[in-house]
Amino acid sequence: MATVNLKSKVRDLPNKPGVYLMRDQLGRVIYVGKARSLRKRVSQYFHPSRRFAWDPKTRALIESIADFETFVVHSEPEALLLEGKLIKEFKPRYNAMFKDDKRFLIVKVSMSELYPRFKFARLKKDDGARYFGPFAHAGAVRRALQFMRKTYGVLVSGTGAPKEKELKYSTYLVPVPLKDMPREEYIRRVELACEFLEGRNKEALDILEQQMHAAAKETQFEKAAELRDVLNSLREIARASRERKFARDLTPRIVPRTEMEELQRVLGLAVLPSHIEGFDISNISGTLSVASNVCFRNGRPNKDHYRRYQIKTVEGSDDFASMAEVVGRRYARVRAEGGQLPDLVMVDGGN
Repeated sequence: MATVNLKSKVRDLPNKPGVYLMRDQLGRVIYVGKARSLRKRVSQYFHPSRRFAWDPKTRALIESIADFETFVVHSEPEALLLEGKLIKEFKPRYNAMFKDDKRFLIVKVSMSELYPRFKFARLKKDDGARYFGPFAHAGAVRRALQFMRKTYGVLVSGTGAPKEKELKYSTYLVPVPLKDMPREEYIRRVELACEFLEGRNKEALDILEQQMHAAAKETQFEKAAELRDVLNSLREIARASRERKFARDLTPRIVPRTEMEELQRVLGLAVLPSHIEGFDISNISGTLSVASNVCFRNGRPNKDHYRRYQIKTVEGSDDFASMAEVVGRRYARVRAEGGQLPDLVMVDGGN
């Protein structure tokens, strides 16, 4: 990957909410984050004064960043939704697993149940259920489910067939008592409720807005605020689902031949580097030194040839001596096994 002037790129970022993707030298996404201001947030990664405050994980992340890209959105809730989608898509190594943080609720409904119920969840699972959210405000999503229960007559929480106390919740849109309702009619109600949670049921949103204004007029400001949050959450989800159709390809834009030619040019090599091996030394406070060996063939990772070594002959934290040991061991074995020794070009990858 060609060298990118990251600081110059940061200066061109907008002071708007969005999501950023950090990539390594191979173009892989290694971190996804959201920001209220892309310029302020991303610039923090490259500010020298913050270097001493970084924890080891953050330091490792920042030292691995070769490039980044950003996506501008309309609001922070939309950034949250997009961040979650991209984390699930790329599974970046430096992101903690996105588990729909406990501050945010999602709603789940399993259509395989006899009477599907809408339930709260924290994690999206690959279980065939439909999921909605995440919702940034717990009170808002709870009020949304109350609205659905009364409006559509659907079941909320619990398990199994509807219980007597649940039958009192009727609906003014489809006024058929739940106990006398064919399953097909109930499933139709569930579909309407799903459209509502996706922000696609304009009639229901209009009713919510009327209720919000009525609550405010009656000085029920807490109720009005929760209804406002419901509306905002649903509209953000609807807008995000419409607008998150990127024309750009989010996969690593790596053309191996081009990258190898760039490497050949930078290093002044006589031939194209079709076989590359890289070594790295790691230790914990000068002890337990180990080395990692990665291999690339024709510009692509060859993981069958990845190796890990324990440093045997070096005391303390001496990266140069450790590197000499592991490189010597590696190519002594290649020679012993009758392999052809490569033309070595030593490149210092350190700071």
